[in-house]
Amino acid sequence: MKKITKSLPYLLLAFAFLSGTVALYAGNIRTAVRKIQTIKQAPIDPNTTKTAKKIKLALLLDTSGSMDGLIDQAKSQFWTIVNELAAAKCDGAKPEVKIALYEYGNDGLPASEGYIRLVTPLTNDLDKLSQDLFALKTNGGSEFCGHVIQTASRQLDWSADGGDLQIIFIAGNEPFTQGSINYQIACEEAKKKNIIVNTIFCGDFQEGINTSWKSGADLTSGSYASIEQNSKTVFTPSPYDDKIDQLNTQLNNTYIEYGTEGKKRKEAQATQDAESESYGAANKVNRAVSKSTHVYQNKSWDMVDAAEDKSFDVTKVTKNELPQAMKNMSDDQKKSYVKQKTVEREKIKVEIQELNRKRTTFLLAQKKDEKENMLDKSMINSIKAQAEKNNFKF
Repeated sequence: MKKITKSLPYLLLAFAFLSGTVALYAGNIRTAVRKIQTIKQAPIDPNTTKTAKKIKLALLLDTSGSMDGLIDQAKSQFWTIVNELAAAKCDGAKPEVKIALYEYGNDGLPASEGYIRLVTPLTNDLDKLSQDLFALKTNGGSEFCGHVIQTASRQLDWSADGGDLQIIFIAGNEPFTQGSINYQIACEEAKKKNIIVNTIFCGDFQEGINTSWKSGADLTSGSYASIEQNSKTVFTPSPYDDKIDQLNTQLNNTYIEYGTEGKKRKEAQATQDAESESYGAANKVNRAVSKSTHVYQNKSWDMVDAAEDKSFDVTKVTKNELPQAMKNMSDDQKKSYVKQKTVEREKIKVEIQELNRKRTTFLLAQKKDEKENMLDKSMINSIKAQAEKNNFKF
């Protein structure tokens, strides 16, 4: 009993110490919880969570026998249209741009499929798209507008996100009512998927209205236009074209092909340069400008573009998939080489963009009686008007 009595002060002291420690520990827990709650309740910076919006565009071209002029305009004006799309922004971010291509109304296509062919699915591979566009040929045909619109709205990878800009352009010259699929049903179906259908009639404006082309556009709050499909595209040269063309050659030299298709795709890049130049040196410059923008991507075959993704590792590319210049490099040399070409490319792109700003100012001052009823003008006017309603800016 005496031992217990003597120990009591020490026991009380220990209890007091433990109580204080527990209280202190509990207080620390409460403080930590409050900090966690504060973190949870802190406002989130919207700039860190934004996902760039997308522009998805499907071009449905009539390739029946009378449409040589339309296809010619599409080929010659493709890079002009791309450059306008590249200028778009939404909430301060540059949207991803994907384009698809269909042909319809060509007798060389299966009748069982409505004389329709998906030429290129929605893609940001603009060289492939250009290559496919230049391969189009016209031939006879029955043009079923409702059928091709319904096919495009069902077959392509459209977004469920209502914030993306999704547009179908259909161009042709036969009545919009032809075929077994009612164009009204097809357009309403597209509208439910947040797809705008714009119609371009190749011929007289009033005839297009009389043959229901305007009606098709109205169903999705789209735009209707008529064009002179046989008008030739006129390009105005500028004092900056030669320098931009030189920079384009330097830009091509920054592409490092890899993979089984790499060499072929790099050759195709040069081929598409030549195809664009077939419509004049100024059109090749338009393509060079496109290549200096974010919409021109070649991650599937170019190491510099591929290296933008953290998952890409140049050291994992097998020797037989490397270009000749890299086959005997060490891993460090490979990394250094890709980095060097990345720096070179960015510098060249900046130079092209700076020259193009001067070129654009020059061309605006030279404009005289430009025809508005051309494919590119009709498409660009519609895109800008509809994009602005969806919070896109140019």
